[in-house]
Amino acid sequence: MPVHIKVCGITRPEDAQALIDAGADAIGLMFAPSPRQIDSGLARELAELTQSLSRVAVFVDADPAQIESVLHDVPIDVLQFHGDEPREVCNRWGLPYWKAMRVREEFDMGKFESAYPDAQALLFDSFTPGVSGGSGEAFNWTFWPRSKRRLVLAGGLGPHNVAQAIQMTRPWAVDVSSGVESSKGIKDHRLIHDFVREAKNAG
Repeated sequence: MPVHIKVCGITRPEDAQALIDAGADAIGLMFAPSPRQIDSGLARELAELTQSLSRVAVFVDADPAQIESVLHDVPIDVLQFHGDEPREVCNRWGLPYWKAMRVREEFDMGKFESAYPDAQALLFDSFTPGVSGGSGEAFNWTFWPRSKRRLVLAGGLGPHNVAQAIQMTRPWAVDVSSGVESSKGIKDHRLIHDFVREAKNAG
């Protein structure tokens, strides 16, 4: 099966359109403190533009009232929880969710799987002290777990290494943000196209 491709941290309509043109599968809308954080008004505009994609709302230890407000205002298909949210927070919204783990070293995959048995996917990103959410750095892919679950690889990916990453880990999906940017929150459309092409051709 072809790898599922998500581009996260979209802040401009023209960048959202670039995802559609390149053939990406999902758009990530950031609602956590970040240079890529957007408000519900812009998120709604981007979500309406990208109805052909899976629209993923990203939260990091958000107040439930914030999540409820976003879901009231923005058409969202999937929730992504990138903090320390427990299962009961993740699955209370009636939408599929992805749960992220920030990888420091070898970890107990069985414990992680059992903690979130109803997650649509489990996402693995790198750990950087003092940074919540994604760090833009790659972790040691030799720690990649074996699982029958849908696994998402994130952290430090770009057109230069996504094919190698896919060949090493065989994830269900890859997730990129800073690796296709010209500056924080501003996507480079050529890099988006290159990333999608490399990911689809990884085989």
